[in-house]
Order: sequence, then C-alpha cells, then structure tokens
Amino acid sequence: MACSRRCWATFGGSVADWPAFPDSAAALAALHERFKLGVITNCDDDLFAASQAKLGVEFDWVVTAQQAKRYKPNPRGFELMFERVGLPPARILHVAQSLFHDHVPAKRLGLSTVWVNRRAGRAGSGATPPAEAAPDLVVPDMTSLAAAAVPA
Repeated sequence: MACSRRCWATFGGSVADWPAFPDSAAALAALHERFKLGVITNCDDDLFAASQAKLGVEFDWVVTAQQAKRYKPNPRGFELMFERVGLPPARILHVAQSLFHDHVPAKRLGLSTVWVNRRAGRAGSGATPPAEAAPDLVVPDMTSLAAAAVPA
C-alpha cells in the first residue's frame, strides 16, 4: 500500500512524539559536563526542539535539515556545522547510529567517528539503508560512550 501525502505528513509530524533512547539523556548530560555538544539532524527546527526537550540537554550548536536546506547524507549540514563551530574537522568527533546518513559523509569530510551500533548482533541495517564505513570506535549505546569519555 502506498502512502499518500497526508500519510507522510502524519508520519513526519509524529517525530515530535517519539521518545528518546532511554540512555541518551543521562549520557549526553555527562558528556556535556566535559565537552561542547552539537547536533546535525535530519529534522526541521520545530521537530528537533521537541526532541531536545525530551533529552534535557541544551546543545551548543544545532544544525537542522531545515537550516541546511539538505538532508544527510548530503554534506551541507556538516559544512554548516564546521562554519558554526569554527574548528577543523580533525578537532571534531562525530557520534551517530546511521552508517549511511552520518558515517559515510563524516569520514569523507575527515571526521573521526563513533558508531552507536544499537543493532549489534541483529541482521539488517534497521531503518537506514545499508552502507560501508569504518568508524573509529563502536559502542552499543550512549552510556558506554559516556563511560569511556568521562572519568568517574
């Protein structure tokens, strides 16, 4: 069954109601005690504002698809983030789940990356297209990343 425009609009609007992963808020709060945080999202401004409220973290930089006028894997969101952060790619660590949308373009742009592989041990690529990328570090969740990056 094909999805109509109304169907896609309803689905897209539902993003504001999606819960955050249970480990994300605490991990981001711990990371933000030591690091500046930015986000490059395929959401529009209003949808990301709803997600950010659920995470309870005020990001230092936010680049939405609406601002970039492009969706990842297009590199424009990354380039806009570079402009805002003012640091070379070698000084930025990109953390993401999607190999296709995030790791492939991030690596092309010279970023170090951490893959949050929430699907470890399960077949398929989930909701994202399959892709080949070589992240610098793989973690099963954000809690593991925070534990590795923030001393106890």
